[in-house]
Parts: sequence; structure tokens; C-alpha cells
Amino acid sequence: MSDSKQSLLNFSPADPSDPPPAYDPTGTTPQSTKRLSLPRPPPLNLPVLTTLRSQRVILASASPRRRQILSQLGLPNLEVIPSNTPEDFPKTMEPFEYVLATATEKAQAVYRQEIQNEARGEPGLILAADTIIVDTSAGRILEKPRSEADHWAMLRALRDAGHHKVYTAMCAMAPLVSARDPGYALETALEETDVKFDQGVSDEMLLAYVKTREGADKAGGYGLQGLGSILVERIEGSWDNVVGLPLRAALQLMERVVAKADDDDRLSGGEEDLSEDEEE
Repeated sequence: MSDSKQSLLNFSPADPSDPPPAYDPTGTTPQSTKRLSLPRPPPLNLPVLTTLRSQRVILASASPRRRQILSQLGLPNLEVIPSNTPEDFPKTMEPFEYVLATATEKAQAVYRQEIQNEARGEPGLILAADTIIVDTSAGRILEKPRSEADHWAMLRALRDAGHHKVYTAMCAMAPLVSARDPGYALETALEETDVKFDQGVSDEMLLAYVKTREGADKAGGYGLQGLGSILVERIEGSWDNVVGLPLRAALQLMERVVAKADDDDRLSGGEEDLSEDEEE
């Protein structure tokens, strides 16, 4: 290893009161600094959002980025209740199957927990998401780096491969108005984005980025919304999908599951039609 690389590896944070995030799959980045935020426009006046604004809406994820993105919909009763279910589906699964299974398991785990919560009441909607990076050259699913060495190796592999895929799966659940079995409506969605890394990025640049620890708690080890953008040449697809929650697809998913959950009229209509057929 060159002296410059060794010096970067021996780097220590300048401010010990502002430690970097731990290499822990369940950890989150400390929010020690306040960012200037611009005034938000009035909330979207859409039927599904008007309905949900009077109900409990649960984001089954500890990701501050997902909460920030979802908060743009202006849901006053938005709660964050992460799933404690282990994300241990086999990596031998196809990437889209793996990420969909993980998101669905997260949503169902929180639903089972909250449907019994008499104190807070039944949730109007639960939304879970899972994001993975797929190194297409090696056919390997990448999640969060496990250590500093793993982090650097992960970024070097992504740079050398050139392209990689980002998959975000979402699962939304809502209780059925009719309360008939199984008691809930469930819908899923999958978003795919192609990311091209800048193959001219040096090892020193990658090491310097690793030392910021910005990507330590992110799938693939980089944050497109922050300093990680210096590693990316271009993307094809949804930008906020790479960040962790494609808002357009999430809103469409919420509309679908809320419409599906409102099954009272359809059920009544079906029964009326059946009665008419029997009379004839």
C-alpha cells in the first residue's frame, strides 16, 4: 500500500464530538448538524392523501432518507416503526425476488404488531421498503458495508464494473373496510435504476470518501444525495430510487392499496348482482 493510502487509513475525525456512524446494519447516521431547509409548497390535494391525513400512516423503516422523502406528501400522522425481522433471505435468489420478499416481510411484521395495538388504533396504511445494489458484473447483491475495508472494496468493485443496478421494492398494506379474510389489502412495487460510476475515480478519492463515513449505513456504500454524487457519472431511471424511496412509485402504490382496501361497495355490489341472478 502506498504512503498516501496508509495515511488515509490512519485518518481520525477532526471533531471527536461528532463521531461517524458505526458499521452496523441497524445503525443510522447521527444527525448532529442542522441543514437549511426551504419553505415547502402546500400539500398535494389528492383523494388518497386527504384520506390518509386523518389516519395513522406507518413507515416500516428506520431510514431517515425514506422518512424525509415520504414527508413531502404532508401526512401529519406519519409514524416510523422499523421492522425487527432479520433480513436473511438467501442471496442466491434473483435480486428482484430478494428485495420484494424483504420489503413484504418488513410490512407484514409491523402489521402483525400494530393490528393488536389497541391504544393507538388500527393503522390506515403501512409502507415498507428495501433497497439493494446489484453488481451486475459479478452477479452479486450488495447491501451495507460491514467494515471500513469492506466499504473500500465495495466501492472499488462498483467503480471497476462501471455499471450497477439499484432495486427498491416497496410493500403497502391497508386494512380491508369489509374486514373479511385475510383482513388487509397488500400491494407491491419494484423500481430499477441503472447507475454508471465514474471509472476515472482514483483509489485515493475512494478512500477519502470512505473516511467521511457518509456511505457506511447505505446499500452499496455511497449516498447519491450527498458527497457520493462525485463518484457517479450518470443514472438512468429514478433518482430518489437510488436514495431509497421512489416517491412517484410510492404514491401510485399507496393509491392502489387504499382503493383495494375499500372493498365494501364492490362486495355489496357483487352480492346484489348474485341475488338478481337467483331471482331470474
